[in-house]
Amino acid sequence: MMLCAWNTHQGIFINNANKLCHPGSQPRGIILLGDSAGAHFHISPEWITASQMSLKSFINLPTALTNELDWPQLSGATGFLDSINGYVCSSSASSRNLEKFLETLSRNQLLDHPAIVIYAMIGNDVCNGKADPVPEMTTPEKLYSNIMQTLKYLNSHLPNGSHVILYGLPDGTFLWDNLHDRYYPLGQLNKDVTYAHFYSFLNCLQVSPCHSWMSSNKTLRTLTSERAKQLSNTLKKIATSQKFTNFDLFYMDFDFHEVIEEWRKRGGQPWQLIEPVDGFHPNEVASLLLADRFWKKVQLQWPQVLGKENPFNSQIEQVFGDQGGH
Repeated sequence: MMLCAWNTHQGIFINNANKLCHPGSQPRGIILLGDSAGAHFHISPEWITASQMSLKSFINLPTALTNELDWPQLSGATGFLDSINGYVCSSSASSRNLEKFLETLSRNQLLDHPAIVIYAMIGNDVCNGKADPVPEMTTPEKLYSNIMQTLKYLNSHLPNGSHVILYGLPDGTFLWDNLHDRYYPLGQLNKDVTYAHFYSFLNCLQVSPCHSWMSSNKTLRTLTSERAKQLSNTLKKIATSQKFTNFDLFYMDFDFHEVIEEWRKRGGQPWQLIEPVDGFHPNEVASLLLADRFWKKVQLQWPQVLGKENPFNSQIEQVFGDQGGH
């Protein structure tokens, strides 16, 4: 990976940027087109767990509410592993409504560096809170149309030499399989509320982030995973059959089972990778593991995406130290 930055907060100024930013290192911008999973939706369990509540627990609450409980600086695209703090923007979308978000994309084709664009609509094309969620799911045909429209827009806005990676959808059956009989934070004190109860409550109110997978209905969970696989295959088909003038196009599976197995090898349990309050989104640890696997696969399979390594990386690290990035 290429590093090329300086930290003005530390009062450090480099007069000759070219000394550390080698012109042959091919710098890139990174753009994530994602839903709430990419934005790292997070509700602190300390806010609802009686044994963990304190005044300090709510110090980040105003900021969190302002940013719609999203923390994209800790997402699977960056892999930061740190305490939840700072300011963020929100990102919640599906292939159906991405067009309005794309209008905020700021990239000058002539003046900006090429970009690495990660398309990661992980759940919203199959997830909703409807009593009958199946009719609301995106069909493969509609996804194809939506993605092609998105890619044509990107081709008209990205600098030449950019790269776009289409991220597949997960098999969300691991949510029920690993959480349904565990105690939800509100039920830990009296051992009376499980995630199965919590899922049922959300579905009753029709406010579940994913009734399709967060359900006791095994048939529904299976149908949802089948549709997710169909949509992933559609993304893969697009990546292998379509060509664009300003970027290369790639596809990568969102194989959360690989992350689970890696976590098991480290002595962890699958439930430890899911946000405890919403029982749905990947948590901070999972985001770190996902980012690690993502960038390693990119480096191994498509090294041209990252470009050449900056020969001055070691000097940059000596000047700025480890700032906590992936």
